[in-house]
Amino acid sequence: MIHVQNNVPRPDAALGIIRAEGIRTDRYPSGFDARLAALIQTRRADLAPQEEAVRQATRDLLRNGRYKPTGRGKPASEYLVRVAQRPDAFPRINAPVDVCNYVSLRHLLPVSLWNLDRAAAERFTFRLGQAGEAYVFNSAGQEIELEDLLVGCRVQDGAEEPLVNPVKDSLLTKTTDATTRVAACIYTPLGVVTADQLRAICAAFAEELAGCGEAVETAFAVLLPGEAALV
Repeated sequence: MIHVQNNVPRPDAALGIIRAEGIRTDRYPSGFDARLAALIQTRRADLAPQEEAVRQATRDLLRNGRYKPTGRGKPASEYLVRVAQRPDAFPRINAPVDVCNYVSLRHLLPVSLWNLDRAAAERFTFRLGQAGEAYVFNSAGQEIELEDLLVGCRVQDGAEEPLVNPVKDSLLTKTTDATTRVAACIYTPLGVVTADQLRAICAAFAEELAGCGEAVETAFAVLLPGEAALV
């Protein structure tokens, strides 16, 4: 189990937390390729009004202090919509990452995925990034500045180290071929998405991850502002 705390100082910031253990990065859920292809085809059309409301509310969720979700700082879900509109451009990485991207593209919500073994922690907290915080997000050594951005941190000996955010997750905890344990966070604006809807999204996400292996253990929880849970 992992312990997760929602310390994001906004009344509209809900988190969907999913944990999966026993996965294989080369094992896809039954029928996944067909579901993804159909979704990509759907996303080549304009968003429906309710979908556009979710997109805008998600971007607004990232407007905190100095952080502005524009340019390369927009939610990762918007990037996925954009690449879905280009023929043969949608990224395929491995089973858990592709499932993560499928969920994000379907529900227009940014999703972080991290390797629990590489995180080497069982406690995590989500908050706003502090002045001076940053991390490397790709193999080229590029950094993203985290001040006032929603971040997920591992907690070790009382210290909090950012690992993920709704824009770009850190290189440190990305999946590898040897990954068997992952956790994910769905960043969700309450209001346009209800807690019950988020719970259903988490359940479907967990079911997809359960198909990434022969005996995968999954669990999920919805965390409203100020809440914590063992997942």
